[in-house]
Amino acid sequence: MCEKSKRVNRWLGSVFGDQTVPDFEVNTRTMDLLDQLVQLSEARCEEVKLLTDDHKQKASEYQSDGAHLQDLLLQGVGLQPGSMCKSTSDLLSVLEGTAEALRVKDTSMGSFVPAVNKLTSDLAEAEKTDRRLGRELSAVRKKMASTMILRKKLDGDLKKTTQAQQVEAATAEERLLNMDFMKSKSRDLTYRNKIAQDKLASIQMEESLTHQSIVQLSERITALKQEIVPLMKKLEPYSDLSPSPALAQVKIEEAKRELARLDAELEQKVDLMNTLSK
Repeated sequence: MCEKSKRVNRWLGSVFGDQTVPDFEVNTRTMDLLDQLVQLSEARCEEVKLLTDDHKQKASEYQSDGAHLQDLLLQGVGLQPGSMCKSTSDLLSVLEGTAEALRVKDTSMGSFVPAVNKLTSDLAEAEKTDRRLGRELSAVRKKMASTMILRKKLDGDLKKTTQAQQVEAATAEERLLNMDFMKSKSRDLTYRNKIAQDKLASIQMEESLTHQSIVQLSERITALKQEIVPLMKKLEPYSDLSPSPALAQVKIEEAKRELARLDAELEQKVDLMNTLSK
């Protein structure tokens, strides 16, 4: 346990350096977890060290091989290190860069010409593709313009439809309120009619005093008056004759009494109906 604690503290000190190690609860579980973390960290650091050493060794080998190949190249063309002027060295660097860019195996014309031809062909194909993409982009822009116009129109139609729905909803609500009012009024009238009927039944009113009988009586009087008109026209030619005064007076008095009786009966029934409706 003591050895494990020392190893953990030493590792925490190397990790945080000059910073203060945060406080933590020291118990068997935390120490076991930290010890496992120390072991994993040390193993990872060892792997990184080995990988770094391997890369350094390979870099040294590549530098040695490069120097050897450079010496062989210079000897092959009859040159000595440092014997080339700067412009020649720059041209060789450009030639090397071109060969690397074209990905040719050497710097001979037999390698450069096919590579340049392929590059020209790729450029032509790229320009062709660019023109095709330009046409497609133009078509897409036209479609987008049409779509925007259609969307604007649809937004307008949707706005109009929404407004129409709001108006219809308000109208329907008003009709519903009116319907509720009419239903309430109908119930009230039905209740008042029932009260009136009960009242009529309680006073045992004659059937001849109902509204319907009064209307029928009024229609009968109107019909009698209309029947008298043609009779009066028929009697006009005899108006100059001297009828029996006594008989004429009797008939006139009988007609007056009949009309007076009917008018009085009608007024009585109308007054009774008005009294009951109140």
